[in-house]
Amino acid sequence: MKNKEVVSAVIGGTFFAVPYLLLAVPIAPSLVIGAMAFGAGELVLGDYKKSLKDTNRSLYDILETAKKQNKRILSMIPLIEDEELQKQLNEIHESVSKIISTIEKEPKKVNQTNNFFDYYLPITVKLVERYDEIENQKLSSSESKKFFRSTNKMIGEIDRAYKKILSDLYQTDIVDMDAEMKVFDSLLKADGFNDAEFPLKKEEEENE
Repeated sequence: MKNKEVVSAVIGGTFFAVPYLLLAVPIAPSLVIGAMAFGAGELVLGDYKKSLKDTNRSLYDILETAKKQNKRILSMIPLIEDEELQKQLNEIHESVSKIISTIEKEPKKVNQTNNFFDYYLPITVKLVERYDEIENQKLSSSESKKFFRSTNKMIGEIDRAYKKILSDLYQTDIVDMDAEMKVFDSLLKADGFNDAEFPLKKEEEENE
């Protein structure tokens, strides 16, 4: 028995027992009341959908941590003086937000993210924080200049990597939809809907 059915049964039993046992209502009306209560419970609880927090608490906690880390990246952007780095961090923040949203909608896709949540994202936050810390010191040593150059390069690589991760999450969907469109196109042609019947579409393609 599913949880919602158990709850509905309890509600129905309660609405039967109270009239019958406590209020001395005849059994037939009490059964009707109980049945109606059970049905109402099924209707109310039937629309309930379990959230990720209910079905996969471990993944839920991972995503909540990732949201906090991504929020930290966003909060650091105004503190960075390098405008190009700010731009890249903004794009990283957007990519991370989309990756998290995608996993929330389709938890199975988390298997495609490899070390993203466990390593990539925490290291990104640490790198940005350390960059800001050293930048604030206004150092002019060769070591600090080398650090800034290597960090700028690394942030650029992180930006590209996160965009690739996001793209890969949708690669299967793109391939599947492309296959569906080809089948749909074949059905349209089989039913007599060819290019001659869509002059506007043909004209648009010629103008491209």
